[in-house]
Amino acid sequence: MRPFLSLSIVGLLSLGSLLTTFFPACTVRSDGVHAAPAPAKKRVVFIAGGCSHGAGEHEHKAGCMLLAKRLKQAVPALETEVFAGWPTTRNAFDQAAAVVIYGDGGDSHMVLKHLESMNDLMKKGVGLVCIHYAVEVPKGMAGNYFLDWIGGYFETYWSVNPVWNAEYRSLPKHAITTGVKPFATNDEWYYHMRFRKNMEGVTPILTTVPPASTLERKDGPHEGNPAVRAEAGQPQHMAWCRERPDGGRGFGITGGHYHRVWADDNVRKLVLNAISWVAKAEVPAGGIDSSKPSPEEMGQNLCPH
Repeated sequence: MRPFLSLSIVGLLSLGSLLTTFFPACTVRSDGVHAAPAPAKKRVVFIAGGCSHGAGEHEHKAGCMLLAKRLKQAVPALETEVFAGWPTTRNAFDQAAAVVIYGDGGDSHMVLKHLESMNDLMKKGVGLVCIHYAVEVPKGMAGNYFLDWIGGYFETYWSVNPVWNAEYRSLPKHAITTGVKPFATNDEWYYHMRFRKNMEGVTPILTTVPPASTLERKDGPHEGNPAVRAEAGQPQHMAWCRERPDGGRGFGITGGHYHRVWADDNVRKLVLNAISWVAKAEVPAGGIDSSKPSPEEMGQNLCPH
């Protein structure tokens, strides 16, 4: 029986070699049984804007690098890549499950020159996350796209951008809020966003009542307006998500002006949860845990000042 056994083993090994040669994506176990290939990892593409403010403010690259690192460490199903500025390589968005934009907005928003190509990605079910100033685009075509892609946006002469201490004493039950505890943080929290009519398909994530002090500035494109003053004392949404009919998902958060907010465990967890959810990766039962960045790490990749 030994010669027969030896031939059988040789035959199985030869079969494995042939399968590997002609089907490189396949794997063959040591017993010769064909095994399904490991599922490809989903890609999250981070796009960081340039430098525009003082030290510790609008640190887009530093924030993206920090979030991308922790997301990759915590969620094995995700691969992350950070681009400084809009990607110029043709395959930058290949196999992307989600795009994260963290950069200046308004008339300088990076996406304005790429609305149609971005819409093509959205139609394929790719998710979109916009952080802080990246939620502001001009009213009209860009604004309408944002209403579809993420459910809302900052509209000038409608929304406002005060710096204030927001207290989120209760959070809705959602994958994005998993493991996030009520928290308070001082930041430039935009509010009175322009949302889809009747909040159709939009789920509020961070909601609180802004203090009267946030409306002390004179009227202006970002400072105040009759519409927001008419809603003084009412709850406002500072973060939200949307599930689109095409299967894609979106998330917007208005905080993130100051780089220091990424050292807040609850803020960091909420945003990491959101990115994972938008990419359709599983959010762990306790939310995405990540190590608090050290002062040394917080000082990495900052804008030169």
